[in-house]
Amino acid sequence: MNYLETLKQLTSSKTFQINLGLERIQEVLQKLGNPQKDLQYIHVAGTNGKGSTCAILNSILTEAGYKTGLYTSPHIFDYTERIKINGIDISQEDFAQLFEEINSIGVELTEFEFLTAMMFLYFQRNNVEIVVLETGLGGRFDATNVIEKNLCSIITHIDLDHTERLGKTKDDIAFEKAGIIKPNCPIITSMGYEAIRDRADELNSMFIMTSPYVQQEFVEALALKGLHQIENLSLAITAINYLFKNIDENTIKNALGKVKNPYRFEYIKDKNLIIDVSHNPNGIEALRNNLDFYYPCQKRRFVFGCLKNKDYEKMMQILFKEEDEILLNEFDYPNSCSYEELSKKCPYKTEKYVNQNLSVDKLNIICGSFYMLKGLKNLF
Repeated sequence: MNYLETLKQLTSSKTFQINLGLERIQEVLQKLGNPQKDLQYIHVAGTNGKGSTCAILNSILTEAGYKTGLYTSPHIFDYTERIKINGIDISQEDFAQLFEEINSIGVELTEFEFLTAMMFLYFQRNNVEIVVLETGLGGRFDATNVIEKNLCSIITHIDLDHTERLGKTKDDIAFEKAGIIKPNCPIITSMGYEAIRDRADELNSMFIMTSPYVQQEFVEALALKGLHQIENLSLAITAINYLFKNIDENTIKNALGKVKNPYRFEYIKDKNLIIDVSHNPNGIEALRNNLDFYYPCQKRRFVFGCLKNKDYEKMMQILFKEEDEILLNEFDYPNSCSYEELSKKCPYKTEKYVNQNLSVDKLNIICGSFYMLKGLKNLF
């Protein structure tokens, strides 16, 4: 089976679903010899900031000489982006071979479960020293939570998202995220939710609350821009300082300048364009704050699209002003919003985005969903 055939099977209607639970992936991993037990993890959950926190950790550990595996989701252009060793994507050949091997076991898995099992096997066979492991959805029943211990758990910023699966309140969601805490393994967070503290106490796990402040030299060194990144940076630095006393400040600074996490408030100068994959109200609020802070005087043109299961009405209320030029993007992806659905909920005048080029007379902002960027690649 080649890579394209693999993707066709991986993305079939049979696997394209969310079905939280650990039984299926546990069964598959047991038949593979439980490769997940041979690895060490920093496990990261949260509503916003998971990807950036993981990218910072990955860069520091790689710079310090550790063979570092990074597992993140979703991808933007290619599935191979999700599984990396020292910043290098898994090859298409390895991806296809691992999928075929796991598929042959005969257990029906979701897409994310397939990818997670492939990741464990790939990292184990390549003798990865430390895995930076990002949850897919929630924590307690996420496929990544099949691991039994970790170096530490990290819970990033919590807000309302995926409420149909994780609960209607932030406390409910914090309870689900706290499911990644392991017995006698520290938990690092920037938020003092009772559910997280209670779970840490129950499992005899050290609860570490980060400071909202980071050394200015680290903030200035970080390649990722945006006011919200300080919280993510604080979590990553706290974890590194706690777990790796051998990593010095110069190594950290060098690594921060090399952090890559595409399209998080990323500015492309010659296009006068910002690309930001914020996709829930809290993320959109961070984007709006960053725009007001860094670009207070520029007129704005938005290309905005969203999935139907997001609170896109609130997102548009937070993001747009009456004077903005608003282009709503109807993109090709399951569960994406139509132009009509978006425009009906938008408080201001809108137009449909129809593949036009964006002039540099205004600050252009593409935002609202990971999943629409592939179709807009011609703009950047």
